[in-house]
Amino acid sequence: MATPDQLLVVIDPLARRTDGEAVRIAKDVLSAGAASTKVCLPEGPEEFARALSRRGSRRPVVVGDDRALLRTVALLHRQRELTACALSLIPVGSALGLARSLGVPTGAVAAARAALDGVERRLDLLVDDSDGVVLGTLRIPVLPGAPPPEPEDPADAEAGTCAGTEADGGASAGHHSWLRAWPQSLVRTLSTRPSRPARAFRPPRPRIRVAAGGGAGPSRLRVEVDGVMLVDLDQPVEGVSISPGTDGGADVEVRPVSVGAEAAPLHAIGHRVTVSGADFRYRADSLVAGPVRTRTWTVREGAWGLTLPG
Repeated sequence: MATPDQLLVVIDPLARRTDGEAVRIAKDVLSAGAASTKVCLPEGPEEFARALSRRGSRRPVVVGDDRALLRTVALLHRQRELTACALSLIPVGSALGLARSLGVPTGAVAAARAALDGVERRLDLLVDDSDGVVLGTLRIPVLPGAPPPEPEDPADAEAGTCAGTEADGGASAGHHSWLRAWPQSLVRTLSTRPSRPARAFRPPRPRIRVAAGGGAGPSRLRVEVDGVMLVDLDQPVEGVSISPGTDGGADVEVRPVSVGAEAAPLHAIGHRVTVSGADFRYRADSLVAGPVRTRTWTVREGAWGLTLPG
């Protein structure tokens, strides 16, 4: 059981705007139960990163949604301080699917008490060849019928989580979060100016709905698990999912396209997964990255710790 110790409470700006009452309740519970509590209210990605880097011996507690958790893990991973740091999350916001899947209570009081009295659980992490991280499930391609991601906080553009680079052949959706953060009235005003055609301000969401190869439909991907071919380009697939497993490996599922009788999914468990083919995008946790032509994910066993109810 965690000892009531010194805490660094980092409150994501989106959480403050979304549910100030839940934030206040979490602060009160944490302040009453910890030996010492330092509260940080960062306004942007630089302040967020600076607060974490200057935490000293304080244990970080993040108040925010899935994106705030992803940003924190990505920052600590880049600083190579993730293995020595147990995180706690107080979920506040609308994007909480990852928090629920990890077992974090979604109520402010229950989550704050878990941060104070819970136990640290070591979790596996997927790290790709661009140093991006994945905490939950990764899906390829981004399905045409899948809902778009929740509106992002501008800080997510700097998080580096699941981000494609220019060398990958394109930028991730996170690089366009500044446009979605603009007031819609301003976007409409600008898009109607004669010197700026409306199509120049087309929102990036349609790109999220494009499957591998540039259109909706089956994808042709090569999937290798620990150097063993699971499926090659001659077999069209409906999708691929990869997630950190519970036994020290990544769970990989490939769903081939059915011809006549329904094709059974292909399963494998391994530590290194490489996917290649025509330009494809993928959704990792709550972010979309790509397009890329090849990407490799490696499992880091017990790479990060999350405090959960005992």
